[in-house]
Amino acid sequence: MSTKILPKQETTPQTSHGDGDHERFAHYADKHKITESMVTGTPIRALCGKIWVPSRDPKKYPVCPECKEIYEGLPVGGGGDQGGDKQ
Repeated sequence: MSTKILPKQETTPQTSHGDGDHERFAHYADKHKITESMVTGTPIRALCGKIWVPSRDPKKYPVCPECKEIYEGLPVGGGGDQGGDKQ
């Protein structure tokens, strides 16, 4: 009996809900976390719950309706870390 060593396989974390709709929108998230994520490649969570690594120009996409609804319901000037930027 012999043992086989399989080649190393790259694994990619699941960074989407899998339904594809989230990929068509720009999402709202903490602006500091967006910047950090773009530099480090660490996934972040949008207001709607989507987890992804920002990498594209959000101006080319419509705003996610769920993110927009949640953002508009947030208190104005709450001083929290929700920056309200989109990506």
